[in-house]
Amino acid sequence: MKAFVVTAPKTFEIADVADPKAGPGEIVAQVERVGVCGTDVEFFDGVMPYLHDGQAKLPMRLGHEWSGTVIEIGEGVDKSMLGKKVTSDVMMGCGKCKRCQDGRQHTCADRYELGIRNGFDGALAEKLLIPARFAYVLPDSFDFELAALVEPAANAWRVADGAKAAPGKQILIWGTGTVGLLTAQFCLAMGADVHMVGLDPKTINLALEIGVTSAGTQVKKIDGGYHSVVDATFDASIPAKLLDIVEPGGRIVLIGVDNHAAPIDSRKLVFRDITVVGILSGSPGFKESIRFIAEGKIDPKKILGGTVGLDDAGNIFLGKRPAHLGVGPKVLVNPRA
Repeated sequence: MKAFVVTAPKTFEIADVADPKAGPGEIVAQVERVGVCGTDVEFFDGVMPYLHDGQAKLPMRLGHEWSGTVIEIGEGVDKSMLGKKVTSDVMMGCGKCKRCQDGRQHTCADRYELGIRNGFDGALAEKLLIPARFAYVLPDSFDFELAALVEPAANAWRVADGAKAAPGKQILIWGTGTVGLLTAQFCLAMGADVHMVGLDPKTINLALEIGVTSAGTQVKKIDGGYHSVVDATFDASIPAKLLDIVEPGGRIVLIGVDNHAAPIDSRKLVFRDITVVGILSGSPGFKESIRFIAEGKIDPKKILGGTVGLDDAGNIFLGKRPAHLGVGPKVLVNPRA
């Protein structure tokens, strides 16, 4: 089968690799769509910290936001999964440790991360092998594009939940990329007033189309201040700025991660009674992500720029965005096109 393999920083090949075979407790899916994530780009550029601390190494097959159809099951897997439309969690814990037993598989010290950590091959290929217990069977109403957006939406649901989005809450989201825009949708669906800050005029306009109260390149001053503020950027300078923006007693939610440490003044946290929440993954948010989408409370496809074939995936990673794509920040790859 064909697969997109990163062989060195900013270097890739469309390689012929062996088809996966399902072992006990595993499934093989025919991959239909794969989202290109900021983490994938960091690996491609050779700057992702995992490459430098031994948790990952090149060559590697990327891709962790995906959708497909189950075409093979291993021993012990429910036969009803054959033919089902699925996506999967990214964080695959051992299932045995205290963290996994407590429902925190995404923090398992021995976890695999799909297309990211400990050498587990990602979804940028025609077929994908995963343990069946990490798969989510999706409603028939989901097409493959929508299904591939469940994982980033799960991250965004966790951000909105961490921000305590609710009627009467004023929330500032810094970053108008995929996670920022999806978080805005969840916060709006939960009844909050949402304001956004970004750099790209196109995605700022997209935020306004989604329905946020305000969006621009500067923080808007509002009466009563912001109850919660979100960092959905890759900029290490943002967390310290949020300390001065959030209202006393408010919440800061961090999901964006720069390659450099983001220093903050812990004295301000104490003196202003601020709660800081870090979001590692969408693992605890998949069920709610699927529910919100299925009930029509959010529409992740509003942030979709379009789809390219496997042969064009390299251009996306190189920043050469094809002219036919729309303004949405999320680009999907069809590995079989």
